[in-house]
Amino acid sequence: MTVPTATPIRWPAEAIWEAVAPVLPGFTVEVLPEVDSTNSELMRRARAGRPDPVLLVAEQQSAGRGRMGRQWHSGAAARGGVAKALTFSLGLNLAPADWSGLSLAVGLSVAQSLHPDIRLKWPNDLWWHDRKLAGILIETANWGETSASRYVVIGVGINLLTPDATGLSTAPVGLRELLPDVDAAQALLSIAAPLVQTVQRFESHGFAPFQKAFNTRDVLAQLPVTLSDGVQGVAQGVDATGALRLANAQGVRRITSAEVSVRVQKGPAYDHL
Repeated sequence: MTVPTATPIRWPAEAIWEAVAPVLPGFTVEVLPEVDSTNSELMRRARAGRPDPVLLVAEQQSAGRGRMGRQWHSGAAARGGVAKALTFSLGLNLAPADWSGLSLAVGLSVAQSLHPDIRLKWPNDLWWHDRKLAGILIETANWGETSASRYVVIGVGINLLTPDATGLSTAPVGLRELLPDVDAAQALLSIAAPLVQTVQRFESHGFAPFQKAFNTRDVLAQLPVTLSDGVQGVAQGVDATGALRLANAQGVRRITSAEVSVRVQKGPAYDHL
Protein backbone atom coordinates (compact mmCIF):
# COMPACT_ATOMS: atom_id res chain seq x y z
CA MET A 1 0.00 0.00 0.00
CA THR A 2 1.31 3.42 -0.94
CA VAL A 3 1.07 6.07 1.76
CA PRO A 4 0.13 9.44 0.27
CA THR A 5 2.52 12.28 1.06
CA ALA A 6 1.53 15.81 1.93
CA THR A 7 1.83 18.39 -0.82
CA PRO A 8 4.73 20.75 -0.08
CA ILE A 9 3.61 24.24 0.81
CA ARG A 10 4.78 26.92 -1.60
CA TRP A 11 5.41 29.81 0.77
CA PRO A 12 5.24 33.33 -0.74
CA ALA A 13 8.53 34.38 0.85
CA GLU A 14 9.69 36.55 -2.05
CA ALA A 15 6.37 38.38 -2.38
CA ILE A 16 6.30 39.11 1.35
CA TRP A 17 9.91 40.28 1.30
CA GLU A 18 9.22 42.62 -1.63
CA ALA A 19 6.25 44.16 0.22
CA VAL A 20 7.98 44.58 3.59
CA ALA A 21 11.69 45.20 2.93
CA PRO A 22 11.23 48.81 1.70
CA VAL A 23 9.72 49.84 5.05
CA LEU A 24 11.75 47.50 7.29
CA PRO A 25 15.43 47.48 6.26
CA GLY A 26 17.24 44.19 6.75
CA PHE A 27 13.97 42.23 6.81
CA THR A 28 14.06 38.54 5.88
CA VAL A 29 11.55 35.69 5.60
CA GLU A 30 12.54 32.28 6.93
CA VAL A 31 10.61 29.00 6.81
CA LEU A 32 11.55 26.10 9.08
CA PRO A 33 10.12 22.60 8.59
CA GLU A 34 10.03 22.14 12.38
CA VAL A 35 10.88 24.09 15.54
CA ASP A 36 9.82 23.95 19.15
CA SER A 37 8.23 27.39 18.95
CA THR A 38 8.77 30.29 16.55
CA ASN A 39 8.55 32.69 19.48
CA SER A 40 11.09 30.71 21.49
CA GLU A 41 13.47 30.56 18.54
CA LEU A 42 13.41 34.32 17.95
CA MET A 43 13.77 35.05 21.66
CA ARG A 44 16.84 32.79 21.74
CA ARG A 45 18.33 34.65 18.79
CA ALA A 46 17.69 38.04 20.36
CA ARG A 47 19.32 37.02 23.63
CA ALA A 48 22.31 35.74 21.65
CA GLY A 49 22.75 39.18 20.09
CA ARG A 50 20.83 38.60 16.85
CA PRO A 51 17.88 41.04 16.98
CA ASP A 52 17.21 40.87 13.26
CA PRO A 53 13.90 41.86 11.65
CA VAL A 54 12.45 38.57 10.45
CA LEU A 55 9.26 36.71 9.72
CA LEU A 56 9.81 33.16 10.93
CA VAL A 57 7.33 30.54 9.76
CA ALA A 58 7.14 26.98 11.07
CA GLU A 59 5.49 24.14 9.20
CA GLN A 60 5.43 22.26 12.51
CA GLN A 61 5.77 23.40 16.13
CA SER A 62 6.56 20.78 18.75
CA ALA A 63 6.10 23.08 21.76
CA GLY A 64 3.96 25.99 20.69
CA ARG A 65 2.99 28.39 23.46
CA GLY A 66 0.04 30.63 24.15
CA ARG A 67 -0.69 33.28 26.72
CA MET A 68 -0.18 32.40 30.43
CA GLY A 69 1.90 29.35 29.50
CA ARG A 70 -0.89 27.53 27.69
CA GLN A 71 0.08 25.08 24.98
CA TRP A 72 -0.73 25.94 21.39
CA HIS A 73 -1.47 22.81 19.41
CA SER A 74 -0.21 22.91 15.84
CA GLY A 75 -0.29 19.74 13.79
CA ALA A 76 2.57 18.90 11.50
CA ALA A 77 1.03 17.08 8.61
CA ALA A 78 -0.90 18.67 5.81
CA ARG A 79 -4.14 16.88 5.04
CA GLY A 80 -5.09 16.84 1.39
CA GLY A 81 -2.42 19.44 0.74
CA VAL A 82 -3.76 21.81 3.43
CA ALA A 83 -1.78 22.57 6.58
CA LYS A 84 -3.74 22.17 9.80
CA ALA A 85 -2.51 25.49 11.17
CA LEU A 86 -0.48 28.55 10.28
CA THR A 87 2.11 29.47 12.91
CA PHE A 88 4.61 32.29 12.57
CA SER A 89 6.41 34.98 14.53
CA LEU A 90 7.39 38.48 13.49
CA GLY A 91 10.50 39.80 15.23
CA LEU A 92 11.66 43.41 15.03
CA ASN A 93 13.02 46.28 17.10
CA LEU A 94 10.37 48.60 18.47
CA ALA A 95 10.40 51.70 20.67
CA PRO A 96 6.81 52.87 21.29
CA ALA A 97 6.12 55.47 23.97
CA ASP A 98 3.58 53.04 25.48
CA TRP A 99 3.39 49.30 24.85
CA SER A 100 -0.22 49.07 26.09
CA GLY A 101 -2.61 47.61 23.53
CA LEU A 102 -0.07 46.11 21.13
CA SER A 103 -1.68 42.65 21.20
CA LEU A 104 -5.05 44.24 20.42
CA ALA A 105 -3.65 46.14 17.44
CA VAL A 106 -2.01 42.95 16.17
CA GLY A 107 -5.23 40.97 16.52
CA LEU A 108 -7.17 43.67 14.73
CA SER A 109 -4.70 43.68 11.84
CA VAL A 110 -4.88 39.90 11.42
CA ALA A 111 -8.70 39.92 11.57
CA GLN A 112 -8.96 42.73 9.02
CA SER A 113 -6.63 40.87 6.66
CA LEU A 114 -8.64 37.64 6.79
CA HIS A 115 -12.40 38.19 6.99
CA PRO A 116 -14.90 40.93 7.97
CA ASP A 117 -16.85 38.55 10.24
CA ILE A 118 -13.92 37.65 12.49
CA ARG A 119 -14.27 39.14 15.95
CA LEU A 120 -11.80 39.88 18.72
CA LYS A 121 -11.77 38.67 22.30
CA TRP A 122 -9.72 40.87 24.58
CA PRO A 123 -6.79 40.77 24.89
CA ASN A 124 -5.33 38.40 22.29
CA ASP A 125 -7.75 35.99 20.60
CA LEU A 126 -9.62 35.92 17.30
CA TRP A 127 -13.12 34.42 17.27
CA TRP A 128 -15.78 33.36 14.82
CA HIS A 129 -19.27 32.28 15.92
CA ASP A 130 -18.21 31.88 19.58
CA ARG A 131 -15.29 29.62 18.70
CA LYS A 132 -11.59 30.37 18.91
CA LEU A 133 -9.86 30.80 15.57
CA ALA A 134 -6.45 32.20 16.49
CA GLY A 135 -4.26 33.43 19.33
CA ILE A 136 -1.45 35.93 19.73
CA LEU A 137 1.57 35.83 22.04
CA ILE A 138 3.85 38.87 22.36
CA GLU A 139 7.22 38.77 24.10
CA THR A 140 10.08 41.27 24.32
CA ALA A 141 13.80 41.12 25.01
CA ASN A 142 16.43 43.73 25.81
CA TRP A 143 19.39 43.41 23.51
CA GLY A 144 21.43 46.57 24.11
CA GLU A 145 22.27 48.37 27.33
CA THR A 146 21.93 51.82 25.76
CA SER A 147 19.20 51.15 23.25
CA ALA A 148 15.80 52.76 23.78
CA SER A 149 14.13 50.01 21.77
CA ARG A 150 13.32 46.43 22.62
CA TYR A 151 13.19 43.41 20.39
CA VAL A 152 9.57 42.36 20.17
CA VAL A 153 8.45 38.91 19.03
CA ILE A 154 4.85 38.73 17.85
CA GLY A 155 3.63 35.15 17.60
CA VAL A 156 0.46 34.26 15.71
CA GLY A 157 -1.22 30.84 15.57
CA ILE A 158 -4.24 30.34 13.31
CA ASN A 159 -6.30 27.17 12.93
CA LEU A 160 -6.79 26.38 9.25
CA LEU A 161 -8.59 23.07 9.74
CA THR A 162 -10.91 22.81 12.74
CA PRO A 163 -9.07 20.95 15.52
CA ASP A 164 -10.49 18.24 17.74
CA ALA A 165 -12.20 19.98 20.68
CA THR A 166 -11.51 17.16 23.16
CA GLY A 167 -10.07 18.55 26.37
CA LEU A 168 -10.46 22.16 25.30
CA SER A 169 -12.54 24.56 27.39
CA THR A 170 -13.46 26.53 24.28
CA ALA A 171 -14.56 25.00 20.99
CA PRO A 172 -12.09 25.82 18.20
CA VAL A 173 -12.80 26.70 14.59
CA GLY A 174 -10.68 26.57 11.44
CA LEU A 175 -10.30 29.37 8.93
CA ARG A 176 -11.47 27.09 6.13
CA GLU A 177 -14.95 27.12 7.65
CA LEU A 178 -15.02 30.81 6.70
CA LEU A 179 -12.83 30.63 3.60
CA PRO A 180 -13.09 27.09 2.18
CA ASP A 181 -10.31 27.50 -0.37
CA VAL A 182 -7.71 29.30 1.73
CA ASP A 183 -4.37 27.69 2.54
CA ALA A 184 -1.48 28.60 4.82
CA ALA A 185 0.49 30.39 2.13
CA GLN A 186 -2.45 32.55 1.05
CA ALA A 187 -3.31 33.45 4.62
CA LEU A 188 0.28 34.43 5.41
CA LEU A 189 0.54 36.58 2.28
CA SER A 190 -2.65 38.41 3.26
CA ILE A 191 -1.46 39.03 6.82
CA ALA A 192 2.27 39.78 6.68
CA ALA A 193 2.70 43.23 5.12
CA PRO A 194 -0.36 44.81 6.78
CA LEU A 195 0.84 43.45 10.13
CA VAL A 196 4.22 45.15 9.77
CA GLN A 197 2.48 48.40 8.83
CA THR A 198 0.20 48.10 11.86
CA VAL A 199 3.11 47.54 14.24
CA GLN A 200 4.97 50.53 12.83
CA ARG A 201 1.87 52.70 13.15
CA PHE A 202 1.47 51.51 16.73
CA GLU A 203 5.09 52.47 17.44
CA SER A 204 4.39 56.02 16.25
CA HIS A 205 0.89 56.59 17.63
CA GLY A 206 0.10 53.94 20.23
CA PHE A 207 -3.21 52.08 20.41
CA ALA A 208 -5.55 55.09 20.16
CA PRO A 209 -5.88 55.01 16.33
CA PHE A 210 -7.05 51.37 16.56
CA GLN A 211 -9.55 51.77 19.41
CA LYS A 212 -12.70 52.37 17.34
CA ALA A 213 -12.03 49.53 14.89
CA PHE A 214 -11.26 47.12 17.72
CA ASN A 215 -14.50 47.97 19.51
CA THR A 216 -16.54 47.29 16.38
CA ARG A 217 -15.26 43.68 16.44
CA ASP A 218 -15.28 43.23 20.23
CA VAL A 219 -16.92 39.89 21.07
CA LEU A 220 -17.28 40.83 24.76
CA ALA A 221 -19.07 44.14 24.21
CA GLN A 222 -22.01 44.61 26.61
CA LEU A 223 -21.75 41.06 27.94
CA PRO A 224 -21.66 40.21 31.66
CA VAL A 225 -18.22 38.80 32.46
CA THR A 226 -16.38 37.40 35.44
CA LEU A 227 -12.68 38.11 35.88
CA SER A 228 -10.19 35.56 37.15
CA ASP A 229 -10.14 37.35 40.53
CA GLY A 230 -13.93 36.91 40.87
CA VAL A 231 -14.90 40.49 40.03
CA GLN A 232 -18.04 40.68 37.88
CA GLY A 233 -19.36 43.37 35.59
CA VAL A 234 -20.40 44.27 32.08
CA ALA A 235 -17.69 44.66 29.45
CA GLN A 236 -17.88 48.04 27.77
CA GLY A 237 -15.18 47.91 25.16
CA VAL A 238 -11.61 49.13 25.45
CA ASP A 239 -10.22 52.58 26.09
CA ALA A 240 -7.55 54.45 24.13
CA THR A 241 -4.78 52.47 25.85
CA GLY A 242 -6.36 49.06 25.15
CA ALA A 243 -7.57 48.48 28.71
CA LEU A 244 -10.88 46.63 29.08
CA ARG A 245 -13.60 48.78 30.61
CA LEU A 246 -15.64 46.83 33.18
CA ALA A 247 -18.78 48.42 34.63
CA ASN A 248 -20.42 47.29 37.88
CA ALA A 249 -21.99 48.79 41.01
CA GLN A 250 -18.60 50.19 42.04
CA GLY A 251 -18.20 52.13 38.80
CA VAL A 252 -16.09 51.57 35.72
CA ARG A 253 -12.81 49.74 36.25
CA ARG A 254 -9.88 49.57 33.81
CA ILE A 255 -8.49 46.05 33.35
CA THR A 256 -5.10 45.52 31.75
CA SER A 257 -4.00 42.36 29.97
CA ALA A 258 -1.50 41.47 32.67
CA GLU A 259 -4.12 41.21 35.40
CA VAL A 260 -6.84 38.85 34.29
CA SER A 261 -8.31 36.30 31.99
CA VAL A 262 -11.95 36.85 31.13
CA ARG A 263 -14.88 34.44 31.07
CA VAL A 264 -18.33 35.28 29.86
CA GLN A 265 -20.96 34.84 32.55
CA LYS A 266 -23.86 32.68 31.37
CA GLY A 267 -26.41 32.20 34.11
CA PRO A 268 -25.10 30.48 37.25
CA ALA A 269 -22.14 28.89 35.47
CA TYR A 270 -19.21 30.55 33.79
CA ASP A 271 -18.16 29.27 30.41
CA HIS A 272 -14.71 29.98 29.03
CA LEU A 273 -14.51 32.32 26.13
